Amino acid sequence: MAVVEELLRTEEDGALSFGNYRLDAKAKVEDYEHDGDLYKVKTYRELTKLEKNGMFAYESQPGTSVIGFRETEDGVAFRVEAAEDAQITVGLEEDTEYSVSVGDENIGTMKTNLSGKLSLSIELEGAGETAVRIVKNG
Repeated sequence: MAVVEELLRTEEDGALSFGNYRLDAKAKVEDYEHDGDLYKVKTYRELTKLEKNGMFAYESQPGTSVIGFRETEDGVAFRVEAAEDAQITVGLEEDTEYSVSVGDENIGTMKTNLSGKLSLSIELEGAGETAVRIVKNG
């Protein structure tokens, strides 16, 4: 299982990994610099939350471990693992349609709300790492 022991780290390919869903007590890392941006992560068994420059980027309930989190102009991609199924919300462009894939399955098109948040439920219990890809349409 791929928990992020250091809570927030930069991978060799430049992507971020964060979160430790095995922690019983809340833990956080603040002011983590990555590509000119400042990140903050809070994580434990019940919640994992990532902020970029003080703005919402990712949240899961219950907590998750996220590997290879990469944002582009067109969306976001990462692998996620948890002890149980999770509700995941990511921060994207507001009022925009995205194609969403979980694992090898395209689960369809979803639209962000006026604050740019897109939420999805993912079956993670016993699944190991699961790939998530969210790409802007058009």
